[in-house]
Amino acid sequence: MDITEFQKRGKEMVDYIADYFKQLEKRPVYPDVEPGYLRPLIPDSAPQEPENFEDVLKDFERIIMPGVTHWHSPYFFAYFPTVGSFPALLADILSGGIGCLSFSWAASPACTELETVMLDWLGKMLNLPEEFLAGRDGEGGGVIQFCATLGTTPCCSFDRLLELGPICKSLSYYHKIFRYGIPLTRRFRSLKMWFVFRMYGIKGLQEHIRKASNQLNEALLKSINEARKIHLVPCHLREKFVLRFAICSRTVESVHVQFAWKHISKLATDLLKEC
Repeated sequence: MDITEFQKRGKEMVDYIADYFKQLEKRPVYPDVEPGYLRPLIPDSAPQEPENFEDVLKDFERIIMPGVTHWHSPYFFAYFPTVGSFPALLADILSGGIGCLSFSWAASPACTELETVMLDWLGKMLNLPEEFLAGRDGEGGGVIQFCATLGTTPCCSFDRLLELGPICKSLSYYHKIFRYGIPLTRRFRSLKMWFVFRMYGIKGLQEHIRKASNQLNEALLKSINEARKIHLVPCHLREKFVLRFAICSRTVESVHVQFAWKHISKLATDLLKEC
C-alpha cells in the first residue's frame, strides 16, 4: 500500500466507521459464538501473496464482526467503553500515524510535554490543589496516579481514603497497584423502580426478597445474556450474586434504558412465575 492508496482507503475506513456508528443500534450487542469459533474460519497460516483491501474488509465484516461485543452500543450495560468520541478517534489516527514512543523527553518532546500539560488541564478541571499540578509552583509531573481505582468496579463502593491514607503513610505501605496507569473511573445512574413497584407491590417484593437466592439471580442473568438484546455482567457482593447495570456509553439515551428495564422486568417476571 503506497501513500496514494492509503489516502483512498483511509477515507473509506472513516466512512465505514461512521456507518458502523449509525447502524450500531441495530447490531446484536453480544455475539452469538462459542469459544474457538474463529480459527476454523481463517487459514492456518498467513497468505504468501498480498490480498486487496476490499477482501480484507469483507472478511472483517463476515468473520470478525459476528464475534465482536459492541461496547459502544446503546444496549451495552456491562463495562466502561473508552475512546468512543469522534475527536478521540481522530486523535487515534494521528497517534498511530506518528507512531512515537515517549519513554523519555528526548524520545519525543511534544509527546512528553503534552501529557504533562493535559494532566494539568485535567487537574484544574477537577479543582485539584496546586501541589498536584506540574506548573511553576506545583510538585506534579511524576506518577500522581496513586492507585488503580478508588474503589471497586462491581459494586461501586469506595475506599475511605481519609482514614486509610495516614495508616498507609505511617507504615510506608505501597501496593503493587502503583504499576498501573490512570485510575479507573466510573459513573452510575440509578434506575427508577416505579415499574417493578407497580407490578409486584410492596408485599410481593418482600416475599420474593425473603426467598430470593443467588441461583435466581444467576438464572436471570443467563436469560438476559442469552436473549442478546442487552448485555450485563455480575459481581459477588457480600456472598450475594448481583447483576450490574452500568450506564457508560455516550450513545445511551433514556429510551435505551427504558427498553433495557422493560426487557429485564419481563424476563424477571417470567422467571418468577416459574418459581
